[in-house]
Amino acid sequence: MTKPSKVSCNVDLAKAGKQVGFLAAPHSRNDSGWGSARFPLAVIRNGSGPTVFFTGGNHGDEYEGPIALTRLIQNLDPARVQGSVIVMPYLNAPAVAAGARLSPIDGVNMNRAFPGERDGTVTRMIADYLTRHVLPRADVVCDIHSGGKTMYFSPFGAIHDLDDKALMKRAQEALVAFDPPIALILRELDAEGMIDSEVEGKGKVFVTTELGGGGTTTRATLDVAEHGIMNLLKHFGVLEGKPVRRASRGLAPSRMMTMPDAAYVIADHGGLLEMLVDIDQAVREGQEIARIYQVDRPGEAPVVYRASCDGVLLGRAHPCLIKPGDFLAMVAQQA
Repeated sequence: MTKPSKVSCNVDLAKAGKQVGFLAAPHSRNDSGWGSARFPLAVIRNGSGPTVFFTGGNHGDEYEGPIALTRLIQNLDPARVQGSVIVMPYLNAPAVAAGARLSPIDGVNMNRAFPGERDGTVTRMIADYLTRHVLPRADVVCDIHSGGKTMYFSPFGAIHDLDDKALMKRAQEALVAFDPPIALILRELDAEGMIDSEVEGKGKVFVTTELGGGGTTTRATLDVAEHGIMNLLKHFGVLEGKPVRRASRGLAPSRMMTMPDAAYVIADHGGLLEMLVDIDQAVREGQEIARIYQVDRPGEAPVVYRASCDGVLLGRAHPCLIKPGDFLAMVAQQA
């Protein structure tokens, strides 16, 4: 017999109206022997319809999701809803509070913790609860990311290339409805333990984003998040109306892009990074895109890094100080 989760929830996921509460995972520590770690959760439910689950703050230094989803909780009137909207604006709440990618409680990356563990650390207990009790309720999951303190991206929404082509079609329709500046078929460096894989493995639609980065937000990146959230709710019929297209707001239409096999450039050397190409600029295979100056070898020429394929520079490392193995750049191509 499967043991119940150790995590408690003080809201009723099936109750109509708006509820704002939290998940609580036991966290015994020196300053609170019987303490817990709390993870905010809201449910806005009315009538019949699909369930959309929104998350932000999966990594604690990515802020568009937490801000946009906090606004959604505060402003969404249950009377407008047909179905359910479940929101966790700070999915890894301890990491958000610390301004860190990983949880300061257990050092775990929430987006490598799924499906979680009932008897695991705090982060893994939360992942286990979501896998057992929230993801099965959802028809679609939208997990809002940005580059955090260490990366910067041209804002994009994304789905994955799935073997289940019927699910892929539904996901692509949802991505088009989200209407980001760039709609990307994303190839992950490492998909093991991600909420993405858990959702898709359950046959659910999954949409994600990378909206800027550098550990901050801009008005433009928040705009992408806020309009995408409302567009998804309209696309799935949770809210009345049709998604609002970028062109109708005087913005350039969304561009569909894909990632080639050689999309990623990874550092083999440590030192000071000089990017030679800016975000959104076209690159050619073999073109110099970055140099690394090795701080212990000032008499030597910098190490040159080149693009491995034609395309557009969609992402780059944000810090100047780089270590071997760090992400340097990502190239995408027009679909």
